Amino acid sequence: MSRVPALDRHVQLVPHVPPGTTIKLIGLGGVGSIVARYLTLFLRSVDEDVRLVLVDGDAYEADNAGRVAFERHGNKADVTREALLPMVGESRVALSAVGEYVTTDNVARLVREGDIVVLAVDNHATRKLVSHHCESALSDCCLLSGGNDGVEELADGRVLRGTYGNCQVYVRRAGNDETAPLTHLHPEIAEPEDEIPGGPDCAELAASVPQILFANLMVASAILNALFLHLSGALHYDEVCFDLADALMQPLR
Repeated sequence: MSRVPALDRHVQLVPHVPPGTTIKLIGLGGVGSIVARYLTLFLRSVDEDVRLVLVDGDAYEADNAGRVAFERHGNKADVTREALLPMVGESRVALSAVGEYVTTDNVARLVREGDIVVLAVDNHATRKLVSHHCESALSDCCLLSGGNDGVEELADGRVLRGTYGNCQVYVRRAGNDETAPLTHLHPEIAEPEDEIPGGPDCAELAASVPQILFANLMVASAILNALFLHLSGALHYDEVCFDLADALMQPLR
């Protein structure tokens, strides 16, 4: 595996988005909906022929309103695409929606050679599925996966506060791993306890711990920053972790 050295603050970062780039954004909940908006703005600004595919089989409902801004109830991919179309305007960004969860049956169709994949899902089973597909079936890809751990009651009765999260980076080029798969050093992803699409309901977490709304903003920012560095040839870490309450963000490995 290889990576660039840590950055000098005086080095200018210039992102390069090759014409024909396809970005798959999987998951359009509290994190993914934020990523979708600012990623669309960014892609419009680079003025290249790029494709952004929004993927989610879930639907926006009344209970989601506390953590996501949406214009109507309905499939998340379709509703988000409708909201972003005016932002795309006459630009060179092609925006499409796939109203499906990623499963073992369709992962090969949805995640393809050369894709940049952004995972903003709330369950480890999907993270493992997509990471394994990239590792075993693709030679060239970039996978960015972000999330926050939410609120968890420990065996001793304490409750984790839900102000922390991370963004993992998995890059393959010419059939070689430049960074580690998502399962590396993350047993909760390697051996997930949830199912596809499964996982805890983020809306319930937001209702009980409002800080998670701001953790979602931080995760989205970490994902977009990692993408920016990747496109600038300056991505120098495999993972970044943060805790809002401690005002910390730390790159790892």
